[in-house]
Amino acid sequence: MLSRRKPWHCMAKGLILGCLLTGFLLLLYSYAIAPSQVAMAKASAPSHCSSPPTLPANITKGSCWPKLDIVFMKTHKTASSTLLNILFRFGQKHRLKFAFPSGYNDFNYPSFFKRSLVHNYQPGDCFNIICNHMRFYYSEVRSLVAANATFITVLRDPAHLFESSFHYFGLVVPFTWKLTGHNKLAKFLQDPNRYYNPKGFNAYYLHNLLFFDLGYNNELDPRSPQVAKNILEVEQRFHLVMLQEYFDESLVLLKELLCWELEDILYFKLNARQASAVSPLTGELYRRATDWNKLDALLYRHFNASFWRKVEAFGRERMAREVASLRRENKRMERICIDGEHAVDAKDIEKPSLQPWQAMGAKTILGYNLKKHINHQYDQLCRKMVTPDIQYMTELGVNLWVTKLWWYIRMLLQI
Repeated sequence: MLSRRKPWHCMAKGLILGCLLTGFLLLLYSYAIAPSQVAMAKASAPSHCSSPPTLPANITKGSCWPKLDIVFMKTHKTASSTLLNILFRFGQKHRLKFAFPSGYNDFNYPSFFKRSLVHNYQPGDCFNIICNHMRFYYSEVRSLVAANATFITVLRDPAHLFESSFHYFGLVVPFTWKLTGHNKLAKFLQDPNRYYNPKGFNAYYLHNLLFFDLGYNNELDPRSPQVAKNILEVEQRFHLVMLQEYFDESLVLLKELLCWELEDILYFKLNARQASAVSPLTGELYRRATDWNKLDALLYRHFNASFWRKVEAFGRERMAREVASLRRENKRMERICIDGEHAVDAKDIEKPSLQPWQAMGAKTILGYNLKKHINHQYDQLCRKMVTPDIQYMTELGVNLWVTKLWWYIRMLLQI
């Protein structure tokens, strides 16, 4: 009987892939500054922002001054890329100073944020906008912005966030490789502790990810009094906690808080998945996913309540009018900019510059094609509104050589 051996080119491809992945991971680890699970107890005392950036000349004073100093704590899988695009456009329009990472598109996540991770940072430097993925460390971030900077973040229903994170990051979380069957999500939620290893590589993606992103211990006992203390701390530090499920209402509150104009918060949804790639959460699966992410559920419950108190204070009727205006303007921009007026699958995106970053092993993230003939008045705005964050960062002058290297490796090996 002939032995079943893999063709030599498949073996070679696997070997090359293994070497490249290993080398890449070693490279990442060589750049790691702080461990992901322990607090920065020995961090040096942060220097203070000594000379806030000058207000741009193209801001005119009206009933209130637009706020220009913003920290956006970018959480994972919460429509945060769409908000990032809004901040990129506003900052570029007003020539604001961004604090960007160097080499990567994040601040060495999952390590805690340190100001030394900011590209070309010098002690005393001040910035207008900080908005890339990080593991939040308040005093380090605070040292980089003016005293009156506005802190914002966005949360999502933890069950749906877990579903999204499971499918997007699953292949880079090794303990999920043991799962069998068609519905690995359901299999995992039947008995999470059977598969989950809190010390496993990338484990944080699949347990209380919001708590982790915000810089807290995602393995706390939900009954611990520390949980309530952490939630209260978030409330004290952030001026607005937005909700992904009520994104338009959140943007209206943001516009009010920052004294921005309607045109500043227009958007197209970025990094959305194909509908076929979303696993429906039945009542039982939803309950299990919520219970598994109990810390995030407690966090979300608290800020869901505070969010609607802000809506009441803003005025329900006024909110309805402003949301309608925002949606009307977004639809108008779709008619002006988007070919077919809808997002398309990755394989149908015509320009490589508009290709979004995809999860390992799948191409489920949608993107856009621009119309061939766009009125010159809207040409630049249309292009910016559909540009994925990595390409937009490059346009803003960020050197993403590590991220791009990994992108090219994945394209070469089709992974």
